[in-house]
Amino acid sequence: MNIYVLMKRTFDTEEKIVIENGRIEEEGAEFIINPYDEYAIEEAIQLRDEHGGEVTVVTIGNEESEKQLRTALAMGADKAVLINIEDDLEETDQITTTKILEAFFEDKEYDLILAGNVAIDNASGQVGPRLAERLGIPYVTTITDITIDGDTVHIERDVEGDVEKVDTSLPLLVTCQQGLNEPRYPSLPGIMKAKKKPLEELEIDDLDLDEDDVEPKTKTLEVFLPPEKEAGRILEGEMDDQVKELVSLLRSEAKVL
Repeated sequence: MNIYVLMKRTFDTEEKIVIENGRIEEEGAEFIINPYDEYAIEEAIQLRDEHGGEVTVVTIGNEESEKQLRTALAMGADKAVLINIEDDLEETDQITTTKILEAFFEDKEYDLILAGNVAIDNASGQVGPRLAERLGIPYVTTITDITIDGDTVHIERDVEGDVEKVDTSLPLLVTCQQGLNEPRYPSLPGIMKAKKKPLEELEIDDLDLDEDDVEPKTKTLEVFLPPEKEAGRILEGEMDDQVKELVSLLRSEAKVL
């Protein structure tokens, strides 16, 4: 079984993020594998162990993305591919990413493609479904369970707190949600093995694309941090008076009534 995982290098939102001139300052920022992509990597490894085959992790980025790819290899993936766009593209969007991935998969044989449900930086959740449409294969989003029986795939997906059961077939693209599994930490032997596993680097030219083919269709106008939370207010006095004051505040200050 040929299994591919789409991985993105993202800012660690648990760490401090600095905005300068409308952009996130990368100097000193911490980068990680997008957490939802970790579920995809873990599930790919488990499915390979159960059904055989190999797992290839693919990312679009720059030389710095190699660190996250090596982490995926240390987790247990077999191969990694870096599509390096650093020298070709200054700006990208979901359409750019989809076109690059479509070109990459054009001559590939794949049974299953896994991706994270969303990336924690932009959180659009568009790349997986867009790619499946371009490849002409079925897709199921926000999955929390997957079982493969021959060419038939049984899936459970999260639908706002409930579960929907879906049966479909291979080849297939799925996006992975929290609850699907518990991603493993790379072990020391895994880290050592990862250094010798194949990591292929491609550029736009290698995919028979030029810059005009992958020009973004959207533009980021501004990036800014959310306002700092104000201190809470404690209401005092008799309960009836507190209720009246609360209603008044909700109406006059919060303007939610």
